[in-house]
Amino acid sequence: MNHSPRLLLVFLVFIISVGSSGDVSSQTAGSQAAVIEAAKREGTVIFYGALNINDSRLLLKRFEEKYPFIKTENLRMSAEPLLNRILTEDKAGRNSVDLINNTVLNALKKAGLLQPYRSPENSAYPEQFRDPDGYWTSLYNNYYVLGYNSNLVSAREAPRDWPDLLNPKWKGKIGMDQEEYEWYAATLQYWGREKAQKFHRALARQDIHWRKGHTLISQLIVAGEFPVGIVYAHRAESMKKAGAPIGWVKSSDPVFVTLSPITIAAKAPHPNAAKLLFDFMLSKEAQLMLRGVNRISGRLDVEPLVPEMHPSKLKLVAIDPRVAEELGKYSREFQDIYFR
Repeated sequence: MNHSPRLLLVFLVFIISVGSSGDVSSQTAGSQAAVIEAAKREGTVIFYGALNINDSRLLLKRFEEKYPFIKTENLRMSAEPLLNRILTEDKAGRNSVDLINNTVLNALKKAGLLQPYRSPENSAYPEQFRDPDGYWTSLYNNYYVLGYNSNLVSAREAPRDWPDLLNPKWKGKIGMDQEEYEWYAATLQYWGREKAQKFHRALARQDIHWRKGHTLISQLIVAGEFPVGIVYAHRAESMKKAGAPIGWVKSSDPVFVTLSPITIAAKAPHPNAAKLLFDFMLSKEAQLMLRGVNRISGRLDVEPLVPEMHPSKLKLVAIDPRVAEELGKYSREFQDIYFR
C-alpha cells in the first residue's frame, strides 16, 4: 500500500505521455530534444519549394549551420509542376519529399499526402495566415495593391480603393497582369459573385494595358507607360527605396494577400528533420532573413518592410489557398470578361 501513490503517479505519467504522443501541437522541451535526436539519425531533409533558389539557399544554409548533423536537399519548381511531381512520385511509391512550399496544397491534402503539424512558432502568426486544421502556415506573403507613378499622380489624386479604378479619368491609364486570376477569384470570395463580376465587367471597359508579370507592371508604371496599375507592395517598396517614382495605395479595402504555405508530407522519409526545418523557417530568425531579401513576413513580431505595411494599418484579407485548385475555372471567367 505504501507504494500505491508512486505507482499511480507513474501510471498517470504514462497515460499522459501516450495520449500526447500523437499531438504535435504539444511540444515540451523533452519532446523537442527527442525530435532533434531522431533528426540526427535521419541526417537529411528534402525540401520541395516554389520559393526562388537564392532565398531557399539562404535559409537552408543557416539551417545546416544550426543543425550541422542534417544535410538539406532542395528542388525548386513552380506550383503546378511541383504538384504534379509530388503526385507522380506518390503513385510510383517513391516518397522523396519531406517539406513542401506550394500554393496548390488542397489537392495534396485531399489525397492524404499532407500531415498536420502545429509548430510552436504558429502562435506568432495571425489565424488567417495558418490552416485551421494545422496542415500549413504561410512562409511569406504578397500584397495585391494599387501602384501609381508618383511623378504623374499625387497621393491625393491616386485611387483610394478598387472601385475608384472605374472612374472615367483612369480610362486607358491602368496596367494589369493578363493572368490576374488569383486576384479575380479573391474579389469574388470577398465581395460575392454578383458584385464582383459587375465590377470586373465595368473595369474591362477601361481600356486596360495588359502585360505579363507584376514586376513588369511596376517597371512600366515607373517608366510612365501608364500611371496606375495592380502591383505587389513589396516590389513597389523595393523600387521606391532605389529612388524610383512609385507609390502604392494603403487605403484599399481590402488589401488581398496571397499566401505561400509550407507543410510536411504525410509520407516524409525524414519526418523529424522536416519538423525542425518547418519550425526554423517560421522562426523569427528565418523570417528576418526573408525580410532582408524584401519578403513580407506574416509574423507579428517581425517589423514590416515599412511601417505602413503593419497588419494593424492595412485591411488585410488572405486569399484562401483552395482558390488555386479551381484556378482553371477562374481563368476562363477572367478571359471571358476581359478578352472576349
